[in-house]
Amino acid sequence: MTCVLTTHVLDVARGRPAAGVAVELWRDDRLVSAQTTNEDGRCDAPLVDSDALVIGEYELRFAVGAYFGDTSFLDVVPVRFRVADAEAKYHVPLLVTPWSYSTYRGS
Repeated sequence: MTCVLTTHVLDVARGRPAAGVAVELWRDDRLVSAQTTNEDGRCDAPLVDSDALVIGEYELRFAVGAYFGDTSFLDVVPVRFRVADAEAKYHVPLLVTPWSYSTYRGS
């Protein structure tokens, strides 16, 4: 199994992938990765690959306010999660509207 951390963003209000969302990954108050979602709502590369994925707490920050513009109630959506197995694959998607969001551990 490839050990990676990936994400994607779905714009539930418009029913399509959210392209152009800035995504940051933080660990221990340190920026680990910064990318922007592509036309498919995904980052072009894993946020962390097997060499850098370690057990611990992480935070993804999704800049959805800039994506939705002035109508957005949300600005930056933080998603904190724990990596308990550095040998596993972690996929943390964000389903978002200008007013709400949901996430889960995907496959």
